[in-house]
This record gives sequence, structure tokens and C-alpha cells, in this order.
Amino acid sequence: MRQVQDKQMKLGETDISDIVFDPKSRDDIPPLLMGLQHIYMNEKLRKEVFAILETIVPEEVDLDQGRPGMELWKIFVMGTLRHNLNWDYDRLLEMVNNHKIIRQMLGHGLVDDEYRYNLQTLKDNVRLFTPEALGKINRLVVEAGHFLVKENEDEKLRGRCDSFVVETDVHYPTDINLLFDATRKVIQLIALLCAMFGLTEWRQSASQIRRLKKLFRDAQKIKHSSSKDEEKKEQQKARIVAAHEAYIEKARDLVDKAKLTLVYIASAYDLFPWQVDEIMGFIAHAERQIDQIKRRVVHGEKIPHSEKVFSVFQEHTEWIKKGKAGVPVELGLRVCILEDQYGFILHHQVIQKQTDDKVAVSMVDETQAQFSDLRVCSFDKGFWSPANRTELEKRLDLLVLPKKGKLSLKDQAAQQSDEFIRSRRQHSAVESGINALEVHGLDRCLDHGIDGFRRYVAMAVVARNIQKLGAILHAQLREKTKRKPAAHEAA
Repeated sequence: MRQVQDKQMKLGETDISDIVFDPKSRDDIPPLLMGLQHIYMNEKLRKEVFAILETIVPEEVDLDQGRPGMELWKIFVMGTLRHNLNWDYDRLLEMVNNHKIIRQMLGHGLVDDEYRYNLQTLKDNVRLFTPEALGKINRLVVEAGHFLVKENEDEKLRGRCDSFVVETDVHYPTDINLLFDATRKVIQLIALLCAMFGLTEWRQSASQIRRLKKLFRDAQKIKHSSSKDEEKKEQQKARIVAAHEAYIEKARDLVDKAKLTLVYIASAYDLFPWQVDEIMGFIAHAERQIDQIKRRVVHGEKIPHSEKVFSVFQEHTEWIKKGKAGVPVELGLRVCILEDQYGFILHHQVIQKQTDDKVAVSMVDETQAQFSDLRVCSFDKGFWSPANRTELEKRLDLLVLPKKGKLSLKDQAAQQSDEFIRSRRQHSAVESGINALEVHGLDRCLDHGIDGFRRYVAMAVVARNIQKLGAILHAQLREKTKRKPAAHEAA
């Protein structure tokens, strides 16, 4: 059984609309909670958001029967807090159990003031969100923000589009440490299966991992010779090859033994398909790395970039060079955002194995499907292509898309117009929005898998827009407090 929110208030519970915030506070929490409070207090907006929240409940869960689960409003508040404030689940647990105003926003009063959440409960519930549901909520939040800041309803939206890299939670990859990761997981998982069925073949699994790690360290520490003596260079190269061959030979023996054990267990006992798939997935990773190490070190081949994997745990991770000063490479995925002139993020897209120029048209199309009044949009040169300019000019009243390379006289005239120059100068403001996203939780994705990555990004975008909405309300409250005369002045 799930409820969006308990309709019966408890003894001593403060209504969310009555929660009071300090107008002088400079912390991130009050603006975020004020944004959530605004959603709750606006009846039409609240009903629409609550209707979307009901869709995240798994199909097998009955909304009206069974054991009560966590209220969906609480899940939404917790997810927003976690992503916008860049908290891990441990910090979130501490705050929802002990922060007074956060507990009021969650609906706790005097009667259940001693109620405490569990860590796994938070993890299981916050992961219920889907990118699709969050996208719908984001549109409602942005519309609420526009209602506060737009001077008139006919004012057109001016967008600015750019991309940045959201890092995945991985270590720096080399072929030998990826082989160790994969083989270690194979050993651990197969040993766990054997323990479940009382088999003793892998009782020395911890010792096997230590032996493998020693060989891994030997291969990792040995370096190429910098001597000018060719004979010494050849001797050192032979040592490098020998160290790597010993390492991959040990890994191959362990993987082969694990495959035989898995075949036996699968034939003798009932296993869940995911148990077999998980182990076979890591075996495939190990075998690929063994092959690539042998080709690179023993045969002197250069491994094509397209064959490389940069994490055995986060397989969607890409090796990205954006050309930033001091940042030679980033490990993660590109995320493209389209922000309006008020700082609200209208739309975002996770980009896999594509460059910016491949998503320019789809970003505008998908944004206009939600916000039809988007008539101006600016991009940087990374989005340029002749096809993009042709297609985007059909969709926009003003397209600011600087051309790469030498400009024709016609292009020079277009890019020197006052409106083009003004919009191009304003485009750099999107970097501020990107920085705000990174500061508020989107510098590194802490969730696993591509689905977790998409959910994490979508939740961070929603949370950022709610924080932006709350910041507007917080500024209004602060201004109202300044204008209000002090008690002794009124007397």
C-alpha cells in the first residue's frame, strides 16, 4: 500500500504551509525547502505533482492494500535533498533523522518525533523514480518558476544550450587493473555460490585473490627502461613481458576454474538467471582484458579505442577529452542541457557515444514539445554543422550557432548583427548554470548502471530547478523582511 501523503495530520505536526524559514539564512537548505513548500501550497501544482508521483509505484504494488510503504511525498523530498545538496545516503539519513525543519517537511510531529529511518529504506525508495516521471515534474516546476519571474505571458523564452561531462564513480582504468577487478569479482561471486550449496572448491578464495593481486602489483610496478643501452632495454622489456604473462596466466587459470564450477553448480542446483548472468558478465570482462593485455604487451599491438572498456562496473563510462585546461581526460558521459534566460533548465539529454553536433536538433525539438514559446536559442561552435543550421533555422526565430572555420561574407554579416552578438555574449551564462548543477550534486554520479545514471541526472535537474524556484521566493521573503518596520518603530 502506498500513499502520496497521509491525509490525517498527527498530533503536534506542523502543516507544511506553516513552516517558517529564516530570511537571513545563506545556506542551501532553506531555498530548496521553500521551493518544495511552494509546490505543496499551490493546490493545482500539488495535485499534478502528486498524480505523477503515483506513477512511480511498481505495478505489483497495490496503492490501497497491504503494508504501508513510505509516503511518496517523503520520497520526493528525500530525493531532492540528496541530489541538490550533493549528499550521500549516510548524510541524508543523518539529516532526515535529526534536522528539525526537514522533519517538518517530511510530516513528522510530536507523536512520531522518535521515528527513525533506516539506510536501506532510503536507498530502496529514492531509486523508485524514473527519468520519465522526473521529466514531467520538471516541466511543472519550470512553469511555476516562469509564473513568478515572467513580466508578461507573451514573453518568449530565450534558450542557451551546452554540454558538460558528468563523471561516473570509477577509478582510473588500465587494462591490468580492469583485469584484476573482473577476476576478483568472478572469484568472490563463485565462492559465494559454493558457500550457499556447501561446496568447498573455493574455500581459499581470499588467498587466491591475494596471490592474484601480488602478480598484478608486480606487473604494475615494473617500468620501461630509460637507458640508452639497447641491450638493457631489451632485458627490461623481457622482464615486463614475463611479469604480465605470469599475471594473465594466473587470471586465466582462475577464470577457467570458475567456469567449470559454474557449469557444475548450474547443472546440479537451481540458480536464478541473474546469478549466472552476473558471473558470466565478469568472466567476459576478464577474458577481454586478458586478450588485450596479451596483444598490447606481448605482441606490441595498439588496441583500438573502440575495443576498450573503461570500467567493468560502470560499462557505460566513456573516455572524454573536452580540451579543458588542466583536465586532460574525464571518465563519464556527456550531458546536454538547455537553459532559459531565467536560469531554469528546460530540458536535458544524456549523450552516449555521440558528439554535441548530433543532438542539437533533438534538444530543440524536445524542448519545444514542452515549451512551445522557445523561439531563440544559442549554441557554441561544438554544435555546428550545415545540417544543424538548416534544420534549426526552420524551428527558431533567431538561431545563434557560430560557424566553424573561415566565414563567408554572408556568414560574417549574420554573425556581426547586434542581436546575434548580444545573444552570443549572453550564451556564456549557461556555464554558470552548469557550474551550479555540478556544485549541487551533478559533478559525479553515485548511482550504478546506465539507468541509475539517467535517473541521477534527471533528479539533479529537477532538484536544481526547485532550488532556483525557492531562491526566488527566499529573495522575496528577505526583501519583504527588510521593508517591514521593526516593532519599536511601529510603536
